[in-house]
Amino acid sequence: MIVKVKEGFRVVAESGRNMGTYSTKEQAEKRLRQIEMFKHMRKR
Repeated sequence: MIVKVKEGFRVVAESGRNMGTYSTKEQAEKRLRQIEMFKHMRKR
């Protein structure tokens, strides 16, 4: 999930863990896609 914060956009895991803060929404979306890809790779 991406949350707007004072510093920019923060990627937050389902558990509430901060996965990074980025200056643009596009950067945050790219990182979220990377996290989802690695999650699905581990399941195989």
